[in-house]
Amino acid sequence: MIGDSISMEKVCYSVGGRRILEDFDFCLERGVNRTILGVSGAGKTTILKLLLGLLQPDSGRVCIGDVCITGLSETRFLEQRKRIAIVFQGGALFDSMTVGENVGYRLFEAGQLSVRAIERIVLEKLSFVGVEQAVNLYPAELSGGMKKRVAIARALAADPDYIFFDEPTTGLDPIGVYNICNLMQKLQAEGKTTLMVTHDLITAFATSERFTFLHRARMIFEGTEAEMKESDIPEVREFLRPTEESLFV
Repeated sequence: MIGDSISMEKVCYSVGGRRILEDFDFCLERGVNRTILGVSGAGKTTILKLLLGLLQPDSGRVCIGDVCITGLSETRFLEQRKRIAIVFQGGALFDSMTVGENVGYRLFEAGQLSVRAIERIVLEKLSFVGVEQAVNLYPAELSGGMKKRVAIARALAADPDYIFFDEPTTGLDPIGVYNICNLMQKLQAEGKTTLMVTHDLITAFATSERFTFLHRARMIFEGTEAEMKESDIPEVREFLRPTEESLFV
């Protein structure tokens, strides 16, 4: 295992007798931006939840750096968890809070900064994603693209090392997709490590340098965009270039 990384070692996970992951190995090295690909229901989002400690594996280990978080006490786990933030598929903003309150929520909960300091950070992060004018609005007043950008600002507020993205461009128009890609590239330029699960190949290839392909509970491909496009693995080839044989599969 690489010291400054997030990893899964021989992880197995099942739901209702259905195997989602089987002897699954995975490593997200600091500074390497990666996308997990696979058909719907392959278990991509499950991987994020296991890495975040939201789910516990049936067997195997999940580690943040040199610390195994599987079965770790809540206090020690939260210390490690601070290194990671996630942008959920729907944004997952609190409807009863303003945009500013949403972005500052984690900082207010921690209680380590003054209100003025938190307000400064909130405006800084909203400015980074280009929606500072929405600070006093509520989520119901935002477009889908703006909600995603506010969710990114919230993820940034606590200055994590790693940011996970769960289908960040789902339901967005081409301008919204462009904005999300641009933001991810800006984050990477600032030294953040990103991990994304998506079906959107355009976004994946624009924002990641390494790719993991999940099929039937196992990783069947890991490599670069060029290696993926040249792969002779049938499932990978079909995913990249569906044919008539893919209909209704």
